[in-house]
Amino acid sequence: MAKKRIAVIGAGLGGLSAAIRLANAGFDVDVFEQNDDAGGKAGSLVFNGFRFDTGPSLLTMPNVLKELFSECGESLQDHIHLKKLDVICKYFYTDGTIISAFSDLNHFGKEIERSTHEKLKTLKNYFNYCKTIYDLTAELFLYKSPQQASTYLSMKAVSTLFQIKSIDPFRTVHQANSLFFRDKKIIQMFDRYATYNGSNPYLAPATLNIIPHVEYTMGSYIPQEGIFVISKALMRLAENKGVNFYFNSKVEKIEIKNNSVKGVLLGGKSYPYNSVLSNIDVLTTYKNLIDVDSKKVIDKLSKHDLSTSALVFYWGVKGKHEQLEIHNILFSEDYKKEFDDLFTNKVIHFDPTIYIYISSKYKPSDAPKDCENWFVMINTPPNISQNWDEDVKRFRKIILEKIKKVLSIDIEDKIISEKILTPIDLEKRTGSYHGSIYGISSNDRFAAFLRHPNFSKDISGLYFCGGSVHPGGGIPLVILSGKIASDMIKKKYS
Repeated sequence: MAKKRIAVIGAGLGGLSAAIRLANAGFDVDVFEQNDDAGGKAGSLVFNGFRFDTGPSLLTMPNVLKELFSECGESLQDHIHLKKLDVICKYFYTDGTIISAFSDLNHFGKEIERSTHEKLKTLKNYFNYCKTIYDLTAELFLYKSPQQASTYLSMKAVSTLFQIKSIDPFRTVHQANSLFFRDKKIIQMFDRYATYNGSNPYLAPATLNIIPHVEYTMGSYIPQEGIFVISKALMRLAENKGVNFYFNSKVEKIEIKNNSVKGVLLGGKSYPYNSVLSNIDVLTTYKNLIDVDSKKVIDKLSKHDLSTSALVFYWGVKGKHEQLEIHNILFSEDYKKEFDDLFTNKVIHFDPTIYIYISSKYKPSDAPKDCENWFVMINTPPNISQNWDEDVKRFRKIILEKIKKVLSIDIEDKIISEKILTPIDLEKRTGSYHGSIYGISSNDRFAAFLRHPNFSKDISGLYFCGGSVHPGGGIPLVILSGKIASDMIKKKYS
């Protein structure tokens, strides 16, 4: 029987994950990428002696990567060297409070007791609650598709459904955190995890409190060479398995006949495939690549809030700044107003929370001698025709002033190199719909069921992976999305 031919559109981490698994199973796999390198959002930017990870900056659930390499008869440690962080993030508040979030819970608890009115016992109770959510949901909603009936044909599924309240879908992230903690600073710290998939903690279900368990209890890691080496290692593994890569190759159409995939159109020429897997945003796929009537799907997805986008400044900074860690957060004073502005008013909050990632603190070669590479990001609404040139100028000034006020660091004259990423750039480079990083947000209690599945219900042979579909954004989840989609394709042709 002839090999089945699969086209993967987009060489992000989800597409790489799927391509590797499909090639390893004997499929003939071609990956088409519009840019000149693999990785999608998890890329690398080099200029004037500085190197930056372009998007993700932290790895959790390393077992997901280990399983991918193991499935191919390889060992992760032979390809990527992981470093576990002692301090996951350093938090700076407007009243001068500074909290280092240590990965060791006892150490973290003592830090919280020193800085706030909270107790170690409360922190441990909270993480037990987060672990319960993970234990009940991971197998069903991270490793499998909730849109397939077969997912629920197990005792584990029955047990979870009988304990539905324990996964906390009926409260918001903020409501749950406010009942565990009294100190507003700690509530804000844990509310922040809703932003990991671009959502609003005042609307998103408390089920998202699974994330602190993943980050603290399961560990937070960084590859010694930088996040971008994950993309490099996966591409090498894919090539070793026989995957063909075509860069600077933008697919124009997914060709469909009688509601079944026939191939792709590239450079005006048709290429036949048995199935097509799209690793670009699901809305972008339906709107731009599919000729058949997809209005029903588009309308359904468009009813929900899009996730946030981002404005990123890549700054080459002169000098060393010992008061900062690898990961740092400068919180806004009014967190609720910040999310009201992002999701209701569709504007950037005037006092945005600022994220600063400095990879040269663990990999000195990422910056010239006596310099640092500052990845500085604020959340923004998706691109809806804002004047981004004006916003860049305005918020560059606001960010610099806030850094000076909160950190007592005046870096304006220390910035010796600069590049900027706006939601428009995200949309152009990665196909993210309106620059929305994670597709639709999780601002709904049934968010896990609202994300588009990893397959088309109407078009046979069309599949999806990446942050805009199930199970969501972030390095481990997009890799799992590739696994789920590839499993479906393998099952189709088994």
